[in-house]
Amino acid sequence: MAIHTFGPNAVDWEQRVDLARLRSERLARLRAQLDRSELGALLSFDFANIRYMTSTHIGTWAMDKLIRFAVLPRGGEPVEWDFGSAARHHQLYNPWLDHTPGPATAEGARQTGARAGISTLRGAFHPQAGIAEDVARKVATVLREHEVADAPLGVDVAELPVLAALRAEGIEVVDGQQVFLEARRTKTADEISLLAQACAMVDAAYTELYEFLRPGVRENECVGLVSKVLYDLGSEYVEGVNAISGERCSPHPHVYSDRLIRPGDPAFFDILHSHLGYRTCYYRTFAVGSASRAQRDAYVRCREYMDQAIALVKPGATTADIVSLWPRATEFGFPDETAAFALQYGHGVGLSIWEKPIFSRLVSLDYPETLEEGMVFALETYWPATDGWSAARIEEEVVVTASGCEVITKFPAEELLVAGRKYWTAGGALNTLRESQSQLNTPAGRGEAGGAAGNGAASGGAR
Repeated sequence: MAIHTFGPNAVDWEQRVDLARLRSERLARLRAQLDRSELGALLSFDFANIRYMTSTHIGTWAMDKLIRFAVLPRGGEPVEWDFGSAARHHQLYNPWLDHTPGPATAEGARQTGARAGISTLRGAFHPQAGIAEDVARKVATVLREHEVADAPLGVDVAELPVLAALRAEGIEVVDGQQVFLEARRTKTADEISLLAQACAMVDAAYTELYEFLRPGVRENECVGLVSKVLYDLGSEYVEGVNAISGERCSPHPHVYSDRLIRPGDPAFFDILHSHLGYRTCYYRTFAVGSASRAQRDAYVRCREYMDQAIALVKPGATTADIVSLWPRATEFGFPDETAAFALQYGHGVGLSIWEKPIFSRLVSLDYPETLEEGMVFALETYWPATDGWSAARIEEEVVVTASGCEVITKFPAEELLVAGRKYWTAGGALNTLRESQSQLNTPAGRGEAGGAAGNGAASGGAR
């Protein structure tokens, strides 16, 4: 059965995403993974992990500041310390953070799961102000209350002064990120619905972008258009739009510019945004006005690698099975797999991109991971054209089902799409399969014997 997408509103006449179930199932999975580990508790400073654990959010402005933190003790409830008045907001509007008996109250949340606290602002606080030591005391107090202070504490990311302060409290600090990522490896039904809805919003953005693309627009204008479409549709966060055109396509620079798009350019885009925290990573490639044979051939090869990979996706297959189908780095112009990393690639998608599992010749052949029902990941392929400057890039997000997989990125990509207006000549429609330099579309311009000026202007595709 197809994965459903719904309207964003809550209604009484249809079962849609169940946010209460989403919160409880995420926490249950994290608890189960913690119980399978040797850890006494988990401590998180990472926004995605904090959200998975506590279902709190204070906006994306603070994602890189490491100011919030939350702990989940074995056998206990999550406790979160948040920035300024955000803690008060949680006390008032996040009743699941009140762990006292009886009806939830703001005071109950303040005493238990939603507390005021702040970390070191990535070093911006004066190092002698005692902020790191205060964080460590708060965490250690919770661990001692639950009698797990003598067990290792798993931490995802943290600043060095905080780690030193925890050790000064007698806490053994170890890597906790693997526990978080294992819990997030497969997705619940509600998570899959949200991921599909996030992709549906990008489908709409690509439709608008396809209509907008033409010679004379700039890459940054495309970024602005996509961002507006997504925010108008209710996107929580547009993480980025890779807009790459023309000779910038090879090698892939992974950042947009203010370049003016020209007739015959290839242009590929990666749209990354968040719907209720759940991300997209979604590439599409276009030709603007027309495509050369080299561009089309690169796209065909890029698509073949993608389709071969998707055909293998099912429970029990491995990441090694997938990447073994993809070309080695030396086959497309790179000296080794590190130099070509992320061009033939796959990664889990959830509350962040680049979750488990990872697909790459750099690691997957030696350390394969088994695919499981409920995984959601993106597969990305890339191929440089023989002209030395253009390239094709495709990405599809897939959900592993009981019998195979379902693709949730729906904007058409089986063939190279030509964007921009159709051009007409005196002899009819201008061929969209042509070189961007006009003389190369005529026998005379190619210097062929017997070529006559003016021949083939309307129909001379590149040879």
